[in-house]
Amino acid sequence: MSCEALRSFPYAGMKLISTELIAAGSLSVTGIAEAMPEHCLVRGELNERVSPVDGKRYAIGFEMRLPSHWNGRFFYQANGGLDGRLVPAYGGQLGGGPDSNGLLKGFAVISSDAGHAMENGGKGIGAALFGLDPQARMDYGYNAVAQLTPMARQLITGFYGYRPARSYLLGASNGGRHAMVAAARDTGQYDGIVAGDPGFNLPQAAVAQVWGAQQFARVARLDAAGKPDLETSFTPAQLKWVAQAVLQRCDGLDGLKDGLIFDMATCQRHFDIQRDVASCQSGQTDHCLDEGRKRVLQRLFAGPHLGEQQLYSAMPWDSGIDGQDWRDWKLKYSVGPRDAIALGFVFMTPPVSPAVVNGEGTSLLDYALNFSLEQDAPRIYASNGTYTEAAMTFMPPPQAAQMNHFIQRGGKLIVFHGNSDPVFSALDTVHWYQALSRNHGKATADSVRLFLIPGMNHTRYGPATDQFDMLDAIVAWVEQGKAPQRVIASARGQGSLSPNAEIPADWSAHRSRPLCPYPQLARYDGKSDPEQAASFLCQ
Repeated sequence: MSCEALRSFPYAGMKLISTELIAAGSLSVTGIAEAMPEHCLVRGELNERVSPVDGKRYAIGFEMRLPSHWNGRFFYQANGGLDGRLVPAYGGQLGGGPDSNGLLKGFAVISSDAGHAMENGGKGIGAALFGLDPQARMDYGYNAVAQLTPMARQLITGFYGYRPARSYLLGASNGGRHAMVAAARDTGQYDGIVAGDPGFNLPQAAVAQVWGAQQFARVARLDAAGKPDLETSFTPAQLKWVAQAVLQRCDGLDGLKDGLIFDMATCQRHFDIQRDVASCQSGQTDHCLDEGRKRVLQRLFAGPHLGEQQLYSAMPWDSGIDGQDWRDWKLKYSVGPRDAIALGFVFMTPPVSPAVVNGEGTSLLDYALNFSLEQDAPRIYASNGTYTEAAMTFMPPPQAAQMNHFIQRGGKLIVFHGNSDPVFSALDTVHWYQALSRNHGKATADSVRLFLIPGMNHTRYGPATDQFDMLDAIVAWVEQGKAPQRVIASARGQGSLSPNAEIPADWSAHRSRPLCPYPQLARYDGKSDPEQAASFLCQ
């Protein structure tokens, strides 16, 4: 079928808005040297409706890119954040600065807005107002993937004349949550899934973020309006001193002092901020923290508690605490147009009124700093006659530690997580994998592999080897039976098409390390080039 003829493709509830043949070499993607191949660009909508609750129009918007030279595979690109916009369906490979993508490799790729369009260009509360509609909440949580998958497979079959031989779903952050939800709600339509830095307990993590903002507010200066300026709570230098203290205590636990902490578990037992970070004496300001700031970080890394109940996982001490992405998530996004608005409008039942965070004299900062663990946090578990599914029902993967059908049929799932992720705790993912292993024993590793990335912040950045190819790894596992024994990750130093400014000056610009399947660690062989992955064993 020609690209133009695809406009008349029939599918119940689908409306194709446009089709366009993109010439080979006419489209470039930042960070990738090779231009995109010839492909058919398709944009459309599924399940258009008008909400009976807020009276607004909704539909599941999608974009597909169908390469003329197809490799026979389907790639569902699960996007992140609050969704709400059509990210180009290039088939990003996740991690920092990927040097290729699914479209370039010949995959037919779909991308989606997860069932809603951001209002006001996503500015302010416009990114989350879809949460006022119950169906839009469920589409965002799980239904958009479930609805789009059979449609996309049929459209691919109509265009090429035969069905995809293999199907893959990849995503990071909220996209990683989408990926884990697809594995847990398995319908047998995906052979391989990759979930990066998955926020699979996203409502709980949002609670932890605004609670964390309250901790930072304790030591922040007040602005001209008399409100805490969170970015003054810790200077970049102060967080760098903490990172250096963590490295001093933990860097050598894996056998080599190289600025990367592969033995994360032991580090959590060894590092003590009260002991390992110097306390400022009278007049001292360098390479020390006052007791108030020590207590803030101690509480933050322990995670929010309500009495004896832990409301979200603790966070691991790691070297990436001084990364800019870490600062942004903790000191800006937690009280701005990400965590606070998602919590108020999408995860709370009932949702807050827009006037609460958009009225005269109030702000998202006020909402976050006045959020009560006792009174407000339980509303992420609540439902009512209008919002019949609680956020902790429609957002997390159901029975995440089981995934019985997916594992029993032999599906393949790769999960990776940065140890210095500031918003979704890598320890939460480790605890999930440990529970999965207790339930499935040795069969776990036949279907699921977890890879931890030292130093990496949320999906990329930080002092880390954050460039890797999980797409090739999942394809080799599904199609050749080659379970990933290691995945090679590289630093993005000078000369990279997308350099990482946080690579330490004493690293090779192209340092590489093996990412080992948990619980194995990368250990130096003691004799070879310490800048090369080949010098490390997974043990």
